[in-house]
Amino acid sequence: MKLFDTIKNVFKASNEGSTSQSGGITINGTSFSDFIHKIYNGNAPDVSEITYYTCLKTLSEAMGKMPCYIEAPNYERAENGEYGELDKILSIAPNEYQNAAEFFDFMERCRNHFGNAYAYISYDKTGKIKGLYPLDPRCVVVYINNTAEFTARNYWYQYSDPQSGKSYIFLPDDLIHLKSWLTEPTGHIGKAAREILAEYMVGNKSSQEFLTDLYRNGMTANLAVKYVGQLKPESQRKLVNSLNGFLKNRDNRILPISNELELQPLDLKLTDSQFLEIRKYSALQIAAAFGIKPNFLNDYDKASYASSAAQNLSFYTDALLYTISTYEMELSRKLLRKDQLDSGYRIKFNFNVILRADPAQQASMLSTYVNSGIYTINDARQKLGMPPVEGGDINTVNGSCKNVKGL
Repeated sequence: MKLFDTIKNVFKASNEGSTSQSGGITINGTSFSDFIHKIYNGNAPDVSEITYYTCLKTLSEAMGKMPCYIEAPNYERAENGEYGELDKILSIAPNEYQNAAEFFDFMERCRNHFGNAYAYISYDKTGKIKGLYPLDPRCVVVYINNTAEFTARNYWYQYSDPQSGKSYIFLPDDLIHLKSWLTEPTGHIGKAAREILAEYMVGNKSSQEFLTDLYRNGMTANLAVKYVGQLKPESQRKLVNSLNGFLKNRDNRILPISNELELQPLDLKLTDSQFLEIRKYSALQIAAAFGIKPNFLNDYDKASYASSAAQNLSFYTDALLYTISTYEMELSRKLLRKDQLDSGYRIKFNFNVILRADPAQQASMLSTYVNSGIYTINDARQKLGMPPVEGGDINTVNGSCKNVKGL
């Protein structure tokens, strides 16, 4: 039995036709959406921390929204002939369960949340790639051949199916492996950002729990009860339970007490403890670790961008450029043959969707490119999602460019 024939049972739909309550495809009795949800969330409540969640969402959706394609040596898209099927896999549907946006969104979530993202490369009988299937990063172990010579240290991957308990061995060329920028000393395994930011994450989650308790208790402060005489421990517990039971009912705005008792609020003011300032600072530190600017956290106190285009450019260069390069290099070396790489073919992401300007800036830019001979009229219309026109593939330039060769 071929390797994929064994591993694909984790992903294929049940032959018995069983479906989940939501009507989705099942994977060994588990719906595919639940399978993805378990990989994403797992047992890590860190996602509940709003700053971490926002950073994770921003980066994942940014990778999901960028189209992926095969670029030919002449910088045109290679979507025909032998590249057609692979181009469809990268740009439309990597597998039968996910479209391209969902696939790259999910891979980026795993890369940031777990430090590593894995996808199995499925081949047909002729050796052509027919699909990319994501794996649970928590079920993958990397083994390194510990030889004396460093350059001879081969490595391989072991995947343990959580459903069947079976294990499968993959060679490096069988898997797409995307790592975070910080790795173990060997460089083979990435480390999750939440592991590095553990103390900040604990502090932020504790502050959120503190606020939640305040809201749940109706912003009621702690109370000290003064009374005359001595009360036995049992009587003290009854008094405290009686007061707590009365205060938990939000309809009770008046508290009746005997003249022998005096209630004194123990008021902890958030302003005195600089609670909001400390919480905001911790949130900015977490965002900075991901390269996320404060404006993505709805913090515009020190916003200095002249336009949305400048803001998007900053996000691309500071947060996404390295990640995009990592994806392009890993996908190119794993999905393209050596002769294709030698000929100059590469797998690229169209980051222009991130750098889209406002309509006025876009119109000015396209007009400049067309008048300078960089774009044809049809090139500009394609950028705007408009159909080509007759004669629109001819470069037109103004008089200042008349001496440029080839125009």
